[in-house]
Amino acid sequence: MARIGIAIVIPDPHAEQLRRWRASFEDVGSHPVPPHVTLLAPTEVPDQVLPAMDRHVESVARKVGPFPMRLSGSSTFRPVSPVVFVNVVVGADHCARLESLVRSGPLAEPRPFTYHPHVTVAHDVADDRLDAAASLLARYEAEFLVESFTVFDGVGDGWRLRHRLTLRGEGR
Repeated sequence: MARIGIAIVIPDPHAEQLRRWRASFEDVGSHPVPPHVTLLAPTEVPDQVLPAMDRHVESVARKVGPFPMRLSGSSTFRPVSPVVFVNVVVGADHCARLESLVRSGPLAEPRPFTYHPHVTVAHDVADDRLDAAASLLARYEAEFLVESFTVFDGVGDGWRLRHRLTLRGEGR
């Protein structure tokens, strides 16, 4: 079995700023993966399915074109989950389409929650750290063009780049 994750990686300089903030909230999960919008959470994939998965995600990249993304302000999944995140306010519909396409074919599986594109900035930390994250990032703003998504292989406690796929579909 392989452990796979798929995400839109936030570009620098925004990623570096978000990474520093997440570390400042004492979130130990801040190091293995760069700041991102999840398309497929860590998922176990049988080794024999990996070639079909690779072809599938390449097909997905051909169906969606580059799109603008704007991140703005903070929100939380509390009390359901101890998470504070930055909102995706432009590009969320494109993220949802990508997520739906990714989670079809060889990666089709039931979703534990309704998909909600976001960038986690604090997870499983003390309530005061969650409050600090929500407060500090309440006025956060970033804009950039999403031109790719990334497939990661889980390796030990970390993640390694498997593929970065350029969005090649029509339109923006």
